[in-house]
Amino acid sequence: MRIKTFVLGAFQTNSYVLRSEDSSTACVVIDTGLTADTLTAFLQAKSYTPKALILTHGHADHIAGVPELIALWPELTVYAHQAEASVLSDPNLNLSTMAGTPMAIECAVQHVVQDQIIEAAGIRLKALHTPGHTQGGMSLYAEERGVVFSGDTLFAESVGRTDFPGGSQATLIQSIRDQLFVLPDETRVYPGHGPSTTIGHEKQHNPYAN
Repeated sequence: MRIKTFVLGAFQTNSYVLRSEDSSTACVVIDTGLTADTLTAFLQAKSYTPKALILTHGHADHIAGVPELIALWPELTVYAHQAEASVLSDPNLNLSTMAGTPMAIECAVQHVVQDQIIEAAGIRLKALHTPGHTQGGMSLYAEERGVVFSGDTLFAESVGRTDFPGGSQATLIQSIRDQLFVLPDETRVYPGHGPSTTIGHEKQHNPYAN
């Protein structure tokens, strides 16, 4: 699996473009940032076609670019955890009102559940429900590649905020311990913000999750 990372917008949100090793032009996108201009320009320049857009959670800095992608690729399937439906549709819950640009996701969203497999563009990802930052936060595990996309649940030596609506520090830590720290130590973690890390490193050095 080939992973291209974009750091987007004022909140420095990580957006990921995934492609299989067969060099196909089909791809999967994880999160969009507040604006997807840089992301869409890259996809168009490479003639890539996103087949799935997966949202790790519903905060504006991860979803505000969704309409831009849908406008360019109307057949794109959008995925989010079922527990995140209310966040996606409420500008107050998704913090877009706070960001100054109230918005809601109006396109169709495929709601996924714990352990559901999302397959698109030759990429296979398992949904791990990791609430705490939001009620429907999820991580995406590519077991065959030893990679997990953790959204705003787990960062390099840090964790996501829990002081927004639907947040819970206790729930977040439980999610990390039950869903992420059970993965192999060598698993590479690609978070919603900041640099990548590994599960083993976080088990040893993350002051918030231990």
